[in-house]
Amino acid sequence: MRVSVVTPPAPVVTWEEADDHLRLDRDAEQKAFVESLVKAATGHLDGPDGLLGRALGLQTLEWRLDELGSEPLFLPCPPFVDVESIRLVGRDGSVTVGSDAYVIDEGYLVAGNNGWPTLPAHWGRPRVRIRYRAGYTTDPDADPIVPAVPAPIKAAILMMVGDLYRFRTTASDLSVTPTAIPMSANVDALLQPYRVYC
Repeated sequence: MRVSVVTPPAPVVTWEEADDHLRLDRDAEQKAFVESLVKAATGHLDGPDGLLGRALGLQTLEWRLDELGSEPLFLPCPPFVDVESIRLVGRDGSVTVGSDAYVIDEGYLVAGNNGWPTLPAHWGRPRVRIRYRAGYTTDPDADPIVPAVPAPIKAAILMMVGDLYRFRTTASDLSVTPTAIPMSANVDALLQPYRVYC
């Protein structure tokens, strides 16, 4: 099982929010650096490789499976928004699974009454490609999509940005003996309820 990002999300914390948190008074010279810290902190938490196991900003993901099977499949990196496509890929081509062949129930993908379609036997065992959108939104059908990342996650990202901004290396020079700079226990406390354990 492999999940990859097809369309990455927009930043979930803006320059203005980070600037206010760091009290930089809109110092334009700091903007690129602070935005890179926001990107690093968000990337540590977000998406298939992130600590939370969740999609924060709205993004398109592709889940690659060896088979669909008969059991309901929980789509990785919640919160789930919608399925864009499901393809069965065989040796001689691919078949797109129509939306009438499955049901989405609370983030689970379930085969319809007739089961999953099959490929011709000579195509070999099919591989599955499920492309879907995930991320926190107020209304996934709105145009444009308005992100709605929970306040504790945004606060944790801002705290991480503050730590990265203040301690620009992996060790502190505030004492005679350099020590590693751990991330705040408050960050862990804010994020703990949102972690997805697979």
